[in-house]
Amino acid sequence: MLRPPVDVMRPRAADELPRQGSVPGGFQYSLKLDGFRALAFVLDDGEVFLQSRARRDLAPEFPGIAAYLGERLPPGVVLDGELCAYRDGRLSFTDLLRSHRDRERSGVPVSYIAFDLLALPGHDLRGRPLHERWELLGAALAGIGPPLQRVLATDDEETAREWFGALRDAGVEGVVAKARNSAYRPGGTWSWRKVRHSDTGDALLTGLFGPPDRPHALLVRLPDGRELRTTPRLTGAQAHEVAELTAGRVAAEPVEHSEHGPVRPLTEPATVELRVIAGRQDTARFVRVRETEPWPEAREGEAGAEERGPA
Repeated sequence: MLRPPVDVMRPRAADELPRQGSVPGGFQYSLKLDGFRALAFVLDDGEVFLQSRARRDLAPEFPGIAAYLGERLPPGVVLDGELCAYRDGRLSFTDLLRSHRDRERSGVPVSYIAFDLLALPGHDLRGRPLHERWELLGAALAGIGPPLQRVLATDDEETAREWFGALRDAGVEGVVAKARNSAYRPGGTWSWRKVRHSDTGDALLTGLFGPPDRPHALLVRLPDGRELRTTPRLTGAQAHEVAELTAGRVAAEPVEHSEHGPVRPLTEPATVELRVIAGRQDTARFVRVRETEPWPEAREGEAGAEERGPA
């Protein structure tokens, strides 16, 4: 019997959905859900261990799910999946953070959405290809309904692209493309690639992290007023481009930002293009500088910004 803890297989982030047929055996495309990743181990006594990525048992926090899996699956089954909460017809990560009692009082339903099968009684399946594990998962869950179900998945690339656009309002984060021939291996791998929703647009550059002539990150203000620090670290070419744009506009001394640490404010903001990736904590990736004047509203609010300084 496969017992906890087991290291999970993790997809790597990609900017574009990979083309079907670009790897031997092709891809399976499944929904990227916004929930708690959890391995579900059905143990000898029918108890269920819901292993988080940090190897903590989530079963005490989700007793209804643990009981449901223990009643309907035989000992020795190990699933990989996501605990998901729903509110007003969409996924709600914040409700997962509430206590079990609080969720029950508010009538917030929770499901376990399985996307892989690691073991059956007496059989460790991790060395088997994904397409075999997927078929076995379907058989293992046959006749079992919510709150336990298999994730929505397809081998058709166009269908996956339609899902990517159509299901965003339901709280779906994106699509995961998995090589159908991939074995289940611990750690990050390009055999699985996650493509999250992202929006490319203009933002206001208000500060630099690092030396003015070689900044390694930017403080940006989005159109909705949020401030983010860009990630990953700027490349050498990007740092040079930003340094040229901001020459003569960087404050002499850094100030302490309440969320992002020491930052050098700009005396005059500039406009940059970003790719903002949606998630529980949105991330902003620098794309390029924009050869445009700062937003009109930025001009109007400069005096107030000088009084406030970084938040």
